[in-house]
Amino acid sequence: MREVLAQAAFQLFLERGFERTTVDDIVARAGVGRRSFFRYFPSKEDVVFPDHERCLAEMTEFLAAVDDGDPVGAVCDAARIVLRMYAADPEFSVQRYRLTREVPGLRTYELSVVRRYEQTLAGHLRGRFGADGDGELRAEVIAASVVAAHNNGLRLWLRSGGAGDPEAAVDHALDLVRDVWGRPAEPSPPLGEPVPAGGVTTGSGDNEVIVMVAAKGTPMWRVVQQVEAAVGES
Repeated sequence: MREVLAQAAFQLFLERGFERTTVDDIVARAGVGRRSFFRYFPSKEDVVFPDHERCLAEMTEFLAAVDDGDPVGAVCDAARIVLRMYAADPEFSVQRYRLTREVPGLRTYELSVVRRYEQTLAGHLRGRFGADGDGELRAEVIAASVVAAHNNGLRLWLRSGGAGDPEAAVDHALDLVRDVWGRPAEPSPPLGEPVPAGGVTTGSGDNEVIVMVAAKGTPMWRVVQQVEAAVGES
């Protein structure tokens, strides 16, 4: 019934436009009553995204069972579940993409759906990285990166009208995320603790220049120590 209602709705959206189509129009086209519509969809906007609840549940189940050894790889693989959902019905996915570009209210609704995916990924990563130090920040940033990379590749495919292999662009984008964030995180100094001074040497001979960098609050003795060490090494 969900598929029947979604199909009837999209036929009407394409014929009349989203704004001029009512729930009564949809149930009349589908041959069912209003009660049947609201049993499956809370609103007219929800019928545009009939498969996201199932996909979100599948993603949650996948992350609950995944191995903890590679958390960044796990959330990248979880994002591919969404890609496969779109790729399973290219015609419908392209129609939906074009419709959401035309109707601002649907675009806003879609952003709320995307945010739910991102929160699911971030929740999984917080469970692996912890909430102390930069763990929570790292989880949020990586989740946002995964979603952005996935959506970039997905939209390239949708804008092409569903031509070609949608996985190629998405895999390329997600591989970039894994390259950047797949490394173990280096411990950050506690807030308020000064960062040690460091030096960079450029040039050679008489033209050699030593540039020192030190965080505000670094003790002067440490700065002098680093300068002496850099001069001695040069």
